Amino acid sequence: MNTPKELRYSEEHEWVKTEGEQVRIGITDFAQSELGDIVFVELPEVGDEVTADEPFGSVESVKTVSELYAPISGKVVAVNEDLSDSPEFVNESPYEKAWMIVIEPSDAGEIENLMTSEQYEEMVKED
Repeated sequence: MNTPKELRYSEEHEWVKTEGEQVRIGITDFAQSELGDIVFVELPEVGDEVTADEPFGSVESVKTVSELYAPISGKVVAVNEDLSDSPEFVNESPYEKAWMIVIEPSDAGEIENLMTSEQYEEMVKED
C-alpha cells in the first residue's frame, strides 16, 4: 500500500495535497484496491462548493458505486476531466494522474484535522 508521507488522509480514504492556497484531492491507493477496477467517475463542476464530510461525487467500479467525501470544505477551482475518458487512472495512478478536484479551502485549518500517512496506515490495518 502506497501512502505518500507529504499527504494528509481522511477516514473516508481521500488524500489531500496542499499546493499553496489550494488543495488537491483524490482517493487513496488502499481505496482503489478495495474498490477494484474503476469504470466511471462522477465529479462536481468548477465553482461548486464542497462541505467537509459531505459527498462531492462518486466512483463506480465493477463491484460497487462509492461516494466520495470531501475531506475539507471549499470551492472547486479545477476538476480532472481526464477521468471521464480514463477512469482506469484511479487504479493505475491514484496520487498522480487520478487527482479528482482542486479546491480553495474555506478554512485551511481543517487540513490539520486530517491524518498523517502513519495514522492512516494504522487505521487501515485495524479495518
